[in-house]
Amino acid sequence: MTAAPAPPAPAPARTSRDLAPVALVDLLDRLLGTGVVVAGDVVVSLAGVDLVEIRLHLLISSVRAEMAERQRAGAGR
Repeated sequence: MTAAPAPPAPAPARTSRDLAPVALVDLLDRLLGTGVVVAGDVVVSLAGVDLVEIRLHLLISSVRAEMAERQRAGAGR
């Protein structure tokens, strides 16, 4: 007879550090370091008639991150 598997460990409690506000510069540094893709649509309508439609497709990445990725890809050849 085998023993039942142990239950999964509970998720760690969130600390005040996890909930602390992040400076805009730090946020941009993290996003540019890895890159980010944003996509969305906004439609403003009145009485069922679309008045304004905005489509957003945005890719943000730093040149430094792209150059490092290309160098890693080239080294693997």
